[in-house]
Amino acid sequence: QVQLVESGGGLVQAGGSLRLSCAASGRTLSSYGMGWFRQAPGKEREFVAAISWSGCTYYPDSVTGRFTISRDNTKGTVYLQMNSLEPEDPAVYYCARSRTALGRRDIDAYAYWGQGTQVTVSS
Repeated sequence: QVQLVESGGGLVQAGGSLRLSCAASGRTLSSYGMGWFRQAPGKEREFVAAISWSGCTYYPDSVTGRFTISRDNTKGTVYLQMNSLEPEDPAVYYCARSRTALGRRDIDAYAYWGQGTQVTVSS
């Protein structure tokens, strides 16, 4: 069984930065794609970033140039560096492990999810 635990969320001013971490226990992450998603109150969960087993990264237009996903397979950890945070970014952020080695944009591609970490942005 795979367990994913997110950390690093919190309150930050608009324009500020946060770094989220996702630590995995159980089976290794190195062979799988990983992703970050977010869900704001009253909204659907949306794609934020993904990284393949080989390190290829994918982002939606809304965060391109501001967010960076990375992975450290030796530590079984995936990161999301978030810069220039905007009032539209607050949400619960979730990390997820893909069913395959690919990093994917669609929620159904992911088999395991963390519990989420709250990100709040003050204006």
